[in-house]
Amino acid sequence: MTTTLTPGSVIPFLRRRDYVLVKRLGSGACGETVLVRDDVIESNFVCKKYSPIIESLRQKLFKNFLREIKLLHEVHHQNVIRVFNYYVYPEKLTGYILMEYVQGLDLEEHLGFKPETVNEVFIQAIDGFAYLESSQILHRDIRPQNVMVRDDGILKIIDLGFGKQIEATVDFDKSISLNWWCEPPLEFSEGIYDHTTEVYFVAKLFEKLITEIGIEQFKHAALLERMCRRDPAERISSFLEAKNELTLRRSADIEFEENEQNAYRCFANAVIQHVTKIEVGTKYINDLDRIRSQLEAAYRNCMLEDEIPDCAPMLRILISGQYYYKKQGFETLILREFLQFLRSAPLEKQRIALANLHARLDAVKRYAEPTPSFYDDIPF
Repeated sequence: MTTTLTPGSVIPFLRRRDYVLVKRLGSGACGETVLVRDDVIESNFVCKKYSPIIESLRQKLFKNFLREIKLLHEVHHQNVIRVFNYYVYPEKLTGYILMEYVQGLDLEEHLGFKPETVNEVFIQAIDGFAYLESSQILHRDIRPQNVMVRDDGILKIIDLGFGKQIEATVDFDKSISLNWWCEPPLEFSEGIYDHTTEVYFVAKLFEKLITEIGIEQFKHAALLERMCRRDPAERISSFLEAKNELTLRRSADIEFEENEQNAYRCFANAVIQHVTKIEVGTKYINDLDRIRSQLEAAYRNCMLEDEIPDCAPMLRILISGQYYYKKQGFETLILREFLQFLRSAPLEKQRIALANLHARLDAVKRYAEPTPSFYDDIPF
């Protein structure tokens, strides 16, 4: 018998999924973690069970468990752990998260065995935390055990159990108090924990390991020192700023062809001419795969036109937040040539182009409150 489904209908999935226990990985204050295998697709997964040691906190901490599931479902980045499925039993205040299995070592163990990889691992860490920052997610539990490195050298940020999605300035209040393994930053005295605080803890983590292991190959000591400053007014303010500095520094050894430079410059100039004011809290999109695919889709919708009818959808691919822009006047040819550059250029050149575009956008006028619209400026 076939059931007719309408919007709002519940679709029952009756087949139970079974997994084979491979081994126990460990336990903590909020539960146990095991390695399981799915024999149907022949893959291993990490299964995290919510079962707090302190029974009186089970109901209170269950909200944190649900928040971790939500956060993990919203992140998609090579350097952040992936979640594949979850099973929640609210009536019993328990549940399970099925996550990517990271076959490798934690950051401290990895650098102890392979200190020569410190520069690449540092760049990946900045990349991953810049993504979380752009997604308005605070990790809030930065320590060696929560930064893993796979056997193939890919860094993974794990354990978002204390993670928090920021929706308003008040969310930066230091609402948790962990036993920090290093001297806390000055903003802790004001009850603040924000993205600048995360910059501090990531930097202090690398500083600690580089010093203790005796690593001499690290090339970014000046940047690390500015990230480690206790006073947030003197510290690098964001992972994006650190990422751009790293990208632009590496660009000195990379040469661009004249047609590549022209494609980037024409596109960047057009974007800057159309984005007239940017709200101070607005972020830039950093996911190159997402940018490329969405720009391709935007181009297909206007490829037969001389100008993009409305550049709002295209600008949303690059900028996340509030800004004012000019709706018309963006030539389709400029977008086409920039896409040709993205299709053919190596990934490092694409990263440099994006970092340069962000630097150009940094120079656009900022505003703190909504301002009146003038002429053809339209608030996004």
